[in-house]
Amino acid sequence: MSGGYAVELRGVCRRYGRGAGAVHALREMDLALPHGSFTAVMGPSGSGKSTFLQCAAGLDRPSAGSVRLAGTEITRLREGRLAALRRSRLGFVFQTFNLLPALTVEQNVLLPLRLAGKRPDRGRAAEVLARVGLHDHARRRPGQLSGGQQQRVAIARALVTAPDVIFADEPTGALDAATAAEVLAVLRHTVDALGATVVMVTHDPVAAARADQVLLLAEGARADRLEGAPADRIAARMAVLTDRSRASSGRPHLTSPPPPGHHPTTPHSPHFTPTP
Repeated sequence: MSGGYAVELRGVCRRYGRGAGAVHALREMDLALPHGSFTAVMGPSGSGKSTFLQCAAGLDRPSAGSVRLAGTEITRLREGRLAALRRSRLGFVFQTFNLLPALTVEQNVLLPLRLAGKRPDRGRAAEVLARVGLHDHARRRPGQLSGGQQQRVAIARALVTAPDVIFADEPTGALDAATAAEVLAVLRHTVDALGATVVMVTHDPVAAARADQVLLLAEGARADRLEGAPADRIAARMAVLTDRSRASSGRPHLTSPPPPGHHPTTPHSPHFTPTP
């Protein structure tokens, strides 16, 4: 495999349990995402979105297959080396921000550098905070910020190590539509202006439409890939996959697709926290 991709999965499977009761969360996943790309990952509940993100980010080990991040095979790395790679070469953005309330904005942004054993670079913190429009908020604490501002701090924290990939798990799920649009604009800017690679799990077709491509999963496998699709087309395709998923599990069908821009008020996917 080439080092020309930011994320590569080849034949990745993730199975939980054994025998007849085994759950196949991922099935023979093949994927290659180029540097400087923005990919949204969608699918019905139980489709394998969170498992995909965890395996791709080195937070969970696949049962079979290979995962490479910027050319580095991570599947067989020992936990210590894997943790060091996550700290220095990956950025994470979560639905619930995961900022430390006792620290200032600047201190939260510098935390990945401290965890990686590097000198806290206040100039670098100021640079990434300016990138997300918060250059004058460095001395504030998270509790003094709005939800959208806190998520922008989380994006700045993800950018501070100049990571190979930023993994975002439902980054707009706890925000209203207007604030979500601001956060998505910042993520889009990190790709277009900074050359970052973003992989984002979302339930929102409007959020997904900001990506270069949408990867749709169903029953642990790739079901479709949409490039440059508008929100209504993404929503329609999701409705079809959701109906199929409900039919296969014996649950009632949806009567209509969720409207574009719908932002759920409760979480729809489990969160994960990277091991420091």
